[in-house]
Amino acid sequence: MSSRNNHIGDNEPKTTSQSYDDAEKGIYEASRQSLPIIPTPPSPVYLDDEKAIVQQVETVQPTPVTSPIHEGITPSSSTPVLTLASRNPPPPPSSDHLKNPLSKPPAKPKRKVSRWILLQLWYNTYRKFFTIVVTLNLIGILMAAIGKFEYAENHLGALVLGNLLMAILMRNELFLRFLYIISIYGLRSWAPVWLKLAVTSILQHVGGIHSGCALSGACWLLFKIVDIIIHHAKQHPSVIATGIITNVLVVISILSAFPWVRNNHHNVFEGHHRLIGWLGLATTWIFVVLGNAYDLKLGEWRLDAHSLISTQELWFAVFMTVFVLIPWVTLREVPVEVEIPSPKVAILKFQRGMQQGLLGRISRTSIMEYHAFGIISEGRRSGCHYMICGVQGDFTRSLVDNPPKTVWTRELKFAGVGHASAMFKRGIRVCTGTGIGAALSTCIQSPNWFLIWIGSDQEKTFGPTISGLIHNNIEPERMILWDTKKRGGRPNSVQLLKDVWHSFGAEVIFITSNKAGNDEMMQGCLEAGIHAFGTLWDF
Repeated sequence: MSSRNNHIGDNEPKTTSQSYDDAEKGIYEASRQSLPIIPTPPSPVYLDDEKAIVQQVETVQPTPVTSPIHEGITPSSSTPVLTLASRNPPPPPSSDHLKNPLSKPPAKPKRKVSRWILLQLWYNTYRKFFTIVVTLNLIGILMAAIGKFEYAENHLGALVLGNLLMAILMRNELFLRFLYIISIYGLRSWAPVWLKLAVTSILQHVGGIHSGCALSGACWLLFKIVDIIIHHAKQHPSVIATGIITNVLVVISILSAFPWVRNNHHNVFEGHHRLIGWLGLATTWIFVVLGNAYDLKLGEWRLDAHSLISTQELWFAVFMTVFVLIPWVTLREVPVEVEIPSPKVAILKFQRGMQQGLLGRISRTSIMEYHAFGIISEGRRSGCHYMICGVQGDFTRSLVDNPPKTVWTRELKFAGVGHASAMFKRGIRVCTGTGIGAALSTCIQSPNWFLIWIGSDQEKTFGPTISGLIHNNIEPERMILWDTKKRGGRPNSVQLLKDVWHSFGAEVIFITSNKAGNDEMMQGCLEAGIHAFGTLWDF
């Protein structure tokens, strides 16, 4: 991919890339006639335990203000506001609250969730994949140890490299984009909802295959090294040495990817998982070449090319190397415009329009400290895309304190689960805070998706650019913007989703939120029998 804009005029003939764009936009044009937009009356919203009977939509016209971008105020914008009317008047405020009106209301009691619901959410498709992959490989290792697995005796290195290759594929941007394309084109027009949901779950949780194969590959490698050491009298010392070194590097790379390390020590994770992983790949090549070139029966080296090329292990190593290099071939240093609407957020603007549901990795350096953010774009023909970077750590803080002129990024973007929205006819995209960065493109590029955004002081925090993208592309009847600062707290998000689900006629819900919000909505949706996909925290 190049860094230039892929702008296609409205009168130009449809190209392959444009056709692909239409598919990824959630059958924007194809479904416009067959699926007209249903005017959606506002659905009742519940704050805590107070039930609303009537809900009206008012349009509040603020006084026109010409404000600088850094203050994050949208000039002359109209924001849909939901008002509530209850059957019974609310109880009078307590004396404590009258004395201190700004005091927080009593904490809402934590809702009880059945253990069966919690188990279903915990043992998701990710963990099922992990369990299946690791179990099958452990059975294979056990059979090989007792001499009942003939293939392992002759191709032990192939089992090591085959698992590692599959682990790399499940995290490769190009391969995953291919899986999404096959799923979208193959299912969107005919498949029943249950099949689309199953495929979406597989696409979201392929990380379980990645983790399972990586761990299994390390186990097979350890088994191979033990086997070599047991028969060390027949092996050449160089084969034993490179095998041990490769084993140590691969194990370190895998251990550094454990969630606790990845979440709490991101730079340590990158330095070990990436750099040591690359070093482990290099030593794997040496180990494979030496192991195949040394003839155990004759006790001498075979230097003919045919014996090396014909081995499975070599080709596994070749494909591992190719798929590791593909994303880095597209690495570019690109110009970026940084808007700082508030101290909490940096809005990054890049050239080139994008399809919905994609994420991009950016860094100030070419090799280290890459961070992924959702991409906002009006489409491939828009000429630009945005990332919302909320201040959470040193990297995002530096974007606000010292805005860059250029950043490093891979031109080949990777697909998030939201990319699968193109398979469904109608859906809901709910997000909180900076989660709007991953959710907004879907609702902009498809008229059949409903946006629910819950956040604090949204216009001031995120500024006129994001507010303009919302109000210029999404009709008021197709969105709910809930400002917790103006409303005095969060809505009953589960009840809100239930109401919009029925009134909008949705098939699926995609959730982007923090862990507490994600758990609450996922638990409520599962209890109500609503199909939902939440943010994934893999283990």
